[in-house]
Amino acid sequence: MSAQEERIIAVRTNKTIYRKDEKVIKVFAPDFSKADILNEALNQARVEETDLNTPKLLEIMKRNESWAIVSEFIPGKTLQQIMDEDPEHEDEYLERFVKLQMEVHTKRCPMLNRLTEKMHRKISESSFDATTRYELHTRIDGMEAHKKVCHGDFNPSNIIITPDDKAYVIDWAHVTQGNASADVARTYLLFWLEGKIDLAEKYINLFCDLSDTAKQYVQKWIPIVAASQSVKGKPEEREFLKHWVDVVDYE
Repeated sequence: MSAQEERIIAVRTNKTIYRKDEKVIKVFAPDFSKADILNEALNQARVEETDLNTPKLLEIMKRNESWAIVSEFIPGKTLQQIMDEDPEHEDEYLERFVKLQMEVHTKRCPMLNRLTEKMHRKISESSFDATTRYELHTRIDGMEAHKKVCHGDFNPSNIIITPDDKAYVIDWAHVTQGNASADVARTYLLFWLEGKIDLAEKYINLFCDLSDTAKQYVQKWIPIVAASQSVKGKPEEREFLKHWVDVVDYE
């Protein structure tokens, strides 16, 4: 690849991701919140201070009217690509996925935003009625306040497996410190949103088994996480997420 050549890796809502030489350039839409972009870069820099395999932050820059984050390029395939290409070994890949998430949860990064504060803020911003919001706020306050690194968008597309079989975790835009079961609830909902219901159930059962976590405990986080996600979720996802915000089902 020439020094000037750029290749689009992915196009997502409000952002386009390019590869240029050994760099990845994530370019945000001109109207994307500058504060959110700088916070994402700061999150990535803070996670680098742990010993997790993650791309290094190289630069923050302006391209025309858009801000961009430049990171180290990690060669390989996403775990999602590998799972799609080799469905017969899905269980093995899922176990590696769960163990990698558990490894993330062993890390500490004291300068990260707190998960519970983020959840409280998002629920306050949600469109749910006052009674539901009160129940959700109360539930958060009743949860154990851990300080584990929680990725916030942990899914197979955010894991790159290199040619020498090292796993790198990417996209730390939503990382916080808090209770790992909230992170698990988020991943569970992500599988559901993709229509992978069987995989979602297999995932949560495997995580709870390997981590010796009560499934009921993770389930208590599901309405909280769903309500939080509904604030900025895609319109087509909001009704689905509202389905999960029924606290009575998890009492």
